[in-house]
Amino acid sequence: MANRIVLNETSYHGAQAIREIPNEVKTRGFRKAFVCSDPDLIRFGVTQKVTGLLDEAGLAYEVYSNIKANPTIENVQSGVQAFQKAGADYIIAIGGGSSMDTAKAVGIIVNNPEFADVRSLEGVAPTKNPCVPIIAVPTTAGTAAEVTINYVITDVEKNRKFVCVDTHDIPVVAVVDPQMMSSMPKGLTAATGMDALTHAIEGYITKAAWEMTDMFHLKAIELIAKNLRGAVANTPEGREGMALGQYIAGMGFSNVGLGIVHSMAHPLGAVYDTPHGVANAIILPTVMEYNAPETGEKYREIAKAMGVPNTDAMTQEEYRRAAVQAVRQLSQDVGIPADLKDIVKEEDVPFLAQSAYDDACRPGNPRDTSVEEIAALYRSLM
Repeated sequence: MANRIVLNETSYHGAQAIREIPNEVKTRGFRKAFVCSDPDLIRFGVTQKVTGLLDEAGLAYEVYSNIKANPTIENVQSGVQAFQKAGADYIIAIGGGSSMDTAKAVGIIVNNPEFADVRSLEGVAPTKNPCVPIIAVPTTAGTAAEVTINYVITDVEKNRKFVCVDTHDIPVVAVVDPQMMSSMPKGLTAATGMDALTHAIEGYITKAAWEMTDMFHLKAIELIAKNLRGAVANTPEGREGMALGQYIAGMGFSNVGLGIVHSMAHPLGAVYDTPHGVANAIILPTVMEYNAPETGEKYREIAKAMGVPNTDAMTQEEYRRAAVQAVRQLSQDVGIPADLKDIVKEEDVPFLAQSAYDDACRPGNPRDTSVEEIAALYRSLM
């Protein structure tokens, strides 16, 4: 069986990378942008950092901001209508996962109208055409949606999130500029950073992992462990390290999948509107302990990448415990809650567990699981 890697056609990295956007637009012959960005980024002038460059270059655009933190089916449907009305021919997605996930779903449906029912995109949908070209500009260092073939939509009616996986949705250009992330508050920086760490660790131990993605994930773990505390403190070095680390994690996990940390986090976002990174961060150490028996020697490499000394002299039990503790300590240092007791209600556990088991990320988990075992994991965190 062949291993597949899907990445952006082009990506730019580093301070002032956004200045490359007008050149890309002109080179590709695009005419009018549909700018997807959430209301807060518009309000605080972050979106304007990009639209100002479009103005200077005389490039046409229209802004769409009907986007929620956990984007909904309605956000996508109204986005498709707005895109068609705007007469745009490409999308610039500015924001975190919410803006980019909305952009991906809109772009897919515009070019594959037979999937107008957003729910039909769940899982691996057999779309035929690449989505509307997307230039993705992340403002958070976490989701790596700018380099992944995944997006997540919330079904408000059914109180659930669903994952869509489609090689046709990857942005053609990613512009990863750490200066676009400097306005993130501490809490969001911590949450999105722990989301990136979860991507790297789950991608490293997932059933489909292989040598190339292992290389990406271990480097991502190293960069995130080294830079997240600095990013929360808003140091330039921390921001730059996290911008790169989260992107490299995306290069890996997008191509091999994730596990039940994400499966368990998705229902928390759908039911309680829990920030995705916070949910992942709380769940990650506990699920790492649960998965440990099926990970071989990988936790030694995780511990080493997290900066734990003398891992080669440790027993398997010691390095597994050290890897989990290093993750737990980083989460604590950046202010993530330690448990779910203020989030999850006991009466919701059966629904949460079933939703997590049905989630598209669950089959990649290194340890086979059950609804009952997932319910027990939730309860252990309450």
